[in-house]
Amino acid sequence: MNPDYDRIEKAINYLRENFKSQPRLDEVAAHVGLSSYHFQKMFTKWAGVSPKKFLQFISVEYSKHLLKKNRTLFDVSHKTGLSGTGRLHDLFVNIEAMTPGEYKNGGAGLTIHYSFGETPYGKVLIASTEKGVCHTSFIEDDELPETILTQHFPKAELLRDRNEVHDKVLQLFQANLQEKKSIQLHLKGTPFQLKVWKALLEIPAGEVKTYGNLAENIGHPKAYRAVGTAVGQNSIAFIIPCHRVIASTGVIGNYRWGSDRKTAMFGREAAQNKNARLQ
Repeated sequence: MNPDYDRIEKAINYLRENFKSQPRLDEVAAHVGLSSYHFQKMFTKWAGVSPKKFLQFISVEYSKHLLKKNRTLFDVSHKTGLSGTGRLHDLFVNIEAMTPGEYKNGGAGLTIHYSFGETPYGKVLIASTEKGVCHTSFIEDDELPETILTQHFPKAELLRDRNEVHDKVLQLFQANLQEKKSIQLHLKGTPFQLKVWKALLEIPAGEVKTYGNLAENIGHPKAYRAVGTAVGQNSIAFIIPCHRVIASTGVIGNYRWGSDRKTAMFGREAAQNKNARLQ
């Protein structure tokens, strides 16, 4: 077996068994016989995230388990090895894009209206709250809206009800993309995700950016991989135009709702741009 993997496996087991004491980087590195520098580099290469981030994921998952049992935030913080409820709050916002209280609440008291519509790119599910559009996605006939919409708000009330907001969304799919239309959004995301999504909204129709371009635009030029992850986590299709992002090689690349659909959207926008210039 690869000796590097042996060390990573040993480190992961150590983190899982000792996360309640929130071990420092040097403690875990010493446990596997490496310097902090080399351990950080090796772990990140193998796991895809830093040891600190991996520890945060473990801590959040355990915290979620306790919150489901209606433990208090103070009790959850203490049992997870965090210094206080403030640390728990920051951890949840950065990892789950919601506060511990919001997770525990599960969307209780929130009403989400949803409906279906047809677009040039297929059937779409549209959902909104009183604050604005909270979800749009391309959907297959056998997919259940309840499964999609309750991922973050399992206790929210879901009503199949098409309203004026949904009509505006469908009009946006059909409209000339040169016409600016304003739609209020109800976004849930970490500060970093919100930065990326805002940068996506600033890409003109018919134009493309690379993940590196987006990383530079938000002031984190080396974070193109994290930008790619944030783009993939966008849950408001088309309105937040993640289809306008391509790989640095020029390849259209993957898309949450299918690469063929991504190509079709970009092609239609590019054609509209060309027609507008010829007029």
